[in-house]
Amino acid sequence: MSWTDRQRAMLEAMGLKLWTPPAAAEAGSPANVAADATAAPAAAPPPRAVPASAPVAGPATRVPPMDAEVAVAEPPPRRAPEPSPRTAPVAAPVLAAAAADAALAQARGLARETIARLDWPGLRDEVAQCRACALCESRKHTVFGVGNERAHWMVVGEAPGEKEDLQGEPFVGAAGQLLDSMLRAIGLGRGEGPPERQVYIANTLKCRPPRNRNPDPAELAQCEPFLQRQIELIQPRIILAMGRFAVQQLLRSQEPIGRLRGRVHRYQGVPLIVTYHPAYLLRNLPDKARAWEDLCLALKTLDESPARPEAGGGSA
Repeated sequence: MSWTDRQRAMLEAMGLKLWTPPAAAEAGSPANVAADATAAPAAAPPPRAVPASAPVAGPATRVPPMDAEVAVAEPPPRRAPEPSPRTAPVAAPVLAAAAADAALAQARGLARETIARLDWPGLRDEVAQCRACALCESRKHTVFGVGNERAHWMVVGEAPGEKEDLQGEPFVGAAGQLLDSMLRAIGLGRGEGPPERQVYIANTLKCRPPRNRNPDPAELAQCEPFLQRQIELIQPRIILAMGRFAVQQLLRSQEPIGRLRGRVHRYQGVPLIVTYHPAYLLRNLPDKARAWEDLCLALKTLDESPARPEAGGGSA
């Protein structure tokens, strides 16, 4: 677009400066455009939208002539996302752990089969030498059991305490004295005598947990084959389960003792009566009356049970 002298004079009178593109000046045909649109917005041509990628020079935006070519910057090419590093395969460690677990389970199965064939001397030696869990590191003695090996009654407790660990015998100290008194009240004892008037006493755990803490499920599982074999060898006519952990181990139940007592359960076909542990009764004297009810239920259940064929036997 060219400007006449009159138009230039009018623009200069309005305070507008003319701008000549360098290329047009070199060609000899000046192309002047109105600049500095901020000075007179009404006279300046409307600005064209500039792409966001186009660079902006200076605080004031100059409008190029209509026929001028405007270079539009192209967006940079997008880079393909880099692949995330692959994690190391875990199949080998998982398979190794599974193989180790299978080997351990097989070893435990073999141990159970071996224990299930032991007689009394072999079973006692196996318990004394057991190192299947960490309790063997802190024990003084294993607590195998005591009583007539052909007793009609079997009392199963929980875990040895400090005095039991020192003497290697279950139910000693104040709790043991209370148990002896309870047994005498129904004509039973743990010493010498005919099998029908004797008891065999054992615990679900053969080693004392440190500081008399509660037994761990893994510890109970390791000792379970020993107790099972004791029951198989004794063949009791009735089992008296004393305490929460003894009840849970024999009945596979998480029910509290208060809900399980007062009725007859079965362990491998043997009648089982649930009652409180003597140590608990020493702290909760009112429940002694309930424990007496449990002993009476055991006596009644035994009277109604068929007699057991007798064979030769002795005391542990």
